[in-house]
Amino acid sequence: MTHARALPATDADGSPSSARSAEDFVYRKISWRVMPIVLIAYVFAFLDRINIGYAQLQMKQDLAFSDAVYGLGAGVFFVTYLLFEVPSNLLLEKIGARLSFLRIMVLWGLTSATTAFITEPWQFYGVRLLLGMFEAGFFPGIILYLTYWYPSQRRGRVTGLFLFGMPITGVLGGPLSGMIMSRMEGLGGMHGWQWLFLVEGLPTVLLGFLLYRMLPDRPARAPWLNDAEKRLVQSVLDADQQRNAHTGHRRGKLVVALTDAKTYVLAFVYFCCACAVYTVTFWLPTMIKGLGIAPIATIGWYTAVPYVFGAVGVLVISRSSDRFKERRWHVGGTLALGAAALASTSFLDANVVPVMTLLCIASFFIFGGGSLFWSIPPTYLGRDAAAAGIAVISSLGILGGFVSPTMIGWIKGATGSIQLGLLALTAVVILGGLTILLGLPKNAVRVGPNDSTSGH
Repeated sequence: MTHARALPATDADGSPSSARSAEDFVYRKISWRVMPIVLIAYVFAFLDRINIGYAQLQMKQDLAFSDAVYGLGAGVFFVTYLLFEVPSNLLLEKIGARLSFLRIMVLWGLTSATTAFITEPWQFYGVRLLLGMFEAGFFPGIILYLTYWYPSQRRGRVTGLFLFGMPITGVLGGPLSGMIMSRMEGLGGMHGWQWLFLVEGLPTVLLGFLLYRMLPDRPARAPWLNDAEKRLVQSVLDADQQRNAHTGHRRGKLVVALTDAKTYVLAFVYFCCACAVYTVTFWLPTMIKGLGIAPIATIGWYTAVPYVFGAVGVLVISRSSDRFKERRWHVGGTLALGAAALASTSFLDANVVPVMTLLCIASFFIFGGGSLFWSIPPTYLGRDAAAAGIAVISSLGILGGFVSPTMIGWIKGATGSIQLGLLALTAVVILGGLTILLGLPKNAVRVGPNDSTSGH
């Protein structure tokens, strides 16, 4: 049954092309209303998560923190993040997206701002643990929220657009963080890194109230959709769910998702994605500094360049995946290429041009493949199991964000170089690429209405 036939005709002639045109019009309307605010929220979420990578350029010296202390503090965030993701996503289904996002953003914004006042390692670890606890649920909550609006064949592009926030945060956050730290140093008797947490953390609280006001919980509650448009969206989602049942991927109970081996295969792949992404986000400023670039403001501008390529990678790879109706090679292959490029930087001397070129290539593939991954779990798990399944995959996989910065910080402290850490990272990510190619059946990552028989 094709996607067009599953929809009611919207024109007098009842032609499938008319129905498809009406559907495209409604989804353009939805995307203009939903995606900008979701994208902005994720930019702030990712900024509050990774600004520690810029702050450590000053705070390690001011607070006498070692590389190992920094690496552990950066990574320990993900421990409580893991523990609270599943409960948060299940709570979202009970109380709705608006209240959930309000709770999450207000608490994490306030906690991020309080990082400005730490003086001891144990305080650093404590604040990062609280930040992980409060932010848990935002990312898997958004992934789940998008399934309330978009069918599986449209999720590759919209998921890529949402995760476009990762590299965009680097493009904007690098120069912004460098400017705050350099120009506000000493203002009010505070260090630049302290102002960084305050200036970038507190606006998140206001954004939480903005999301509460602007985002409907579901299409049926959207005041800017008329009744016919609401019925059309619901018919599209129902038809998509019906196709999931026909291809054997329906999940009737949450416990099925939690006990399905494929859920943990996906969690391992995401672990590898997280290792690669958070190696870039937490250690890129340090790698730039290692090229002999000293001024913090200048480091901020240099870090923006690889993130520009990462942003392009998100758009290009997600669009290519939707066009060719293929997910596995687009995720596994690109992540392996990106990790190899990142590791190759450690074999070069502090030569700016070749190292920056490899960092740009690494960012293109790592962010592109990492963002596309999240179009796979909602399609495979199905609507019934999505809330728990997405949260399990995210919470287990996000441990990569703990392992990679902690491991590299320890190796750098012990050897004075991150070369061995980058090589280990490459091996892990290549293993993740092989896992998604060999561990998932082709039709488990279907992206279009006819893909169950297309071989993709």
